[in-house]
Amino acid sequence: MPVAIYPGSFDPLTNGHLSLIQRGLKMFDRLIVAIAVNPKKTPLFSLEERKQLIREACQDPRVEVDSFQGLLVQYAQRRQVNVLIRGLRAVSDFEFEFQLANMNRKLEPDIETVFMMTGEDYFYISSQLVREVASLGGDVTGLVPANVNAKLQEKFAPQLPKP
Repeated sequence: MPVAIYPGSFDPLTNGHLSLIQRGLKMFDRLIVAIAVNPKKTPLFSLEERKQLIREACQDPRVEVDSFQGLLVQYAQRRQVNVLIRGLRAVSDFEFEFQLANMNRKLEPDIETVFMMTGEDYFYISSQLVREVASLGGDVTGLVPANVNAKLQEKFAPQLPKP
């Protein structure tokens, strides 16, 4: 059964991420959505919140939500998975992703990276931009799943200035 890992911070999960998950399931029997834990970063959502948001938004039984710390290739080896899915939104993403894929291949030659272009409806969406817009009271409906939108509003409502 072919399995792939789709790694990312998913802080928060966007409709672009969901699109890649759904399209990845057309190519692979199972998909592990692996949340990268970086102790040097302070995410908006806790690891458990991100896991729960992904599970709620993506209820396909072929999707497993997990997390990892450290090198992705070591995580992939532990999980016995040799395919990574990476999304590309623009040409600017390609250079970084290309370097990352080649470093991963150098570290572990048996691991392959599959690049998938983000759908045309989502190429301008990033988690960082969604967080910024939501923090300023902007409407992110249509950019994130409904459960994520509700959680963003909950997080930022106390901070927003009153009209």
